[in-house]
Amino acid sequence: MNKLILYLTCSLLFLSATVMAQQPTYVFVHGAWGGAWQFKKTAEQLTQQGANVYRVNLTGLGDRYHLASPEVNLSTHITDVVNAIMFEGLDSVILVGHSYGGMVITGVADSIPGKIKKMIYLDAFLPEDGESVAFYLQGNPDADLLQSEDGLYVKPSWVKDTTKFPRDVPHPIATLKEKIKLDNPERLKIPTTYILTYESALGGKEKDPFYFFSTRAQKHNFQVVGMEADHNPQIKHLKELVQILLTAK
Repeated sequence: MNKLILYLTCSLLFLSATVMAQQPTYVFVHGAWGGAWQFKKTAEQLTQQGANVYRVNLTGLGDRYHLASPEVNLSTHITDVVNAIMFEGLDSVILVGHSYGGMVITGVADSIPGKIKKMIYLDAFLPEDGESVAFYLQGNPDADLLQSEDGLYVKPSWVKDTTKFPRDVPHPIATLKEKIKLDNPERLKIPTTYILTYESALGGKEKDPFYFFSTRAQKHNFQVVGMEADHNPQIKHLKELVQILLTAK
């Protein structure tokens, strides 16, 4: 009887491990001013579909906004995500970066490409070596996003009630000015999907601020998916977004 119980226990453990290994593992990286809280409902939807989901909160943002300092830069945020993957013991990760998060996941893929199964850029920056967010905004109508009263943080002008949580918070400006360092060509071998969100009422795809990055993705032979939505589809277009995340090549 004891042998039978031991055999059944081992079989169940093996089956459980097998099922876990077959479940996709998503790691989400939020954008500037935001936090992991922005992808809570996305994670819930993916979990219901059998996925394992991790949401990394970058230093100085979201529920870690109390850790903001002038020393927090892009390298800090890349390390945040690399460490989350390493300390959780994750492999075959589907790495998703939204907006500024595209800068971060690019650096992560350059650092640990062997841990990444798939990359998904969600209306995000897709940088080359030596580029920064500030570099892209030079001469751009959105350049005022880099304006800082103290030279250290960029406040979200759209936040009127600073007592409400969750909410966007001031973003460390050093993260936007630091140039990314990329020297591992293995990152370009990772299957990658670029999701370009656009609004027809604002001119469509070609008028979208992130259209340039979708064309760069095409040059790398990445899958490019157009999605009629604003810059934050995880809010008003959750179901459509989850479907794309589940079917991205």
